[in-house]
Amino acid sequence: MDTKRLDLNLLVTLEALLVEQNVTKAAARLHLSQPAVSAQLSRLRDLFDDPLLIPAQRGMTPTAKALELLGPLRQALDQVRSTVATHQSFDPAKAKLTVNIACTDYLQAAVVTPVLPTLRRQAPGVRVALRNLDVAHLEAQMTRGDVDLALMTPQIAPASLRTRHLFDEHYVLIGRRDHPQLREGITVQTFAQLEHVIVSLRGGDFVTPVDDALAGLGHRRNVVLSAGSFLLLPEIVSQSDLVALVPSRLVHDRGEQLLRLRPPFPVEGFAVSMVWHERSHGHAGQQWVREMVRRVVGPLDGGSSR
Repeated sequence: MDTKRLDLNLLVTLEALLVEQNVTKAAARLHLSQPAVSAQLSRLRDLFDDPLLIPAQRGMTPTAKALELLGPLRQALDQVRSTVATHQSFDPAKAKLTVNIACTDYLQAAVVTPVLPTLRRQAPGVRVALRNLDVAHLEAQMTRGDVDLALMTPQIAPASLRTRHLFDEHYVLIGRRDHPQLREGITVQTFAQLEHVIVSLRGGDFVTPVDDALAGLGHRRNVVLSAGSFLLLPEIVSQSDLVALVPSRLVHDRGEQLLRLRPPFPVEGFAVSMVWHERSHGHAGQQWVREMVRRVVGPLDGGSSR
């Protein structure tokens, strides 16, 4: 069979013909004219190289090949219909769906972790596959369907993708509760002299934009440890005299173990948005997931999608 000549409408017509075994009844079922169904039957016979239905005293009789086709054909068409129905009307309690989410480890902790309990409760058939965010290849990944949703700063998102603001994040200074020098209202000088751990996503850096801001104020930060992940920092500072600047949502529930202070000078925060491809924009299941993430994570602060 030449599958390039295959038309889904022909298969729907074949199903109707095999069920009705009558061209007139099949035409009525499909809301088509009898000549149109007869023409499609002729194309089907050519496509399958088989008569499929032969004239009988009353209606038509399926051939052996047609009878073999009926079961797999109905199963395939039912799956297509189910997919279309799910796409148009999503029932989270019954749906089966896999959502591929790309984000940094910080956003796995700040967004995905608080979302999961609601997701498991409301949509137990929805699975989540987490991927590391790869901005350089994100557009291609979304085009292929490898990634459905990205959580990231909108400034670095490809312009062709849709975005919706989730929240604005700010930094807090953290240290262990009985840290001998850490207290509210510390000076910039004291801050700079503390032993700091920073995050270097590419590894090995001991300078961040915070150090540029400090240099403008005439100070140099005492960085003694460069870590590869924000997730390590709360544990590191809770067991040492090291301090760290971290996104506030990373430690919002660590008040008993950590001191959380405002930095003694302005530290620029960042926005977090959801990013997705046009191919999944109208999918009811993906829409439900995006709305659920927005609802659980917090208010949009007037954010919009593009």
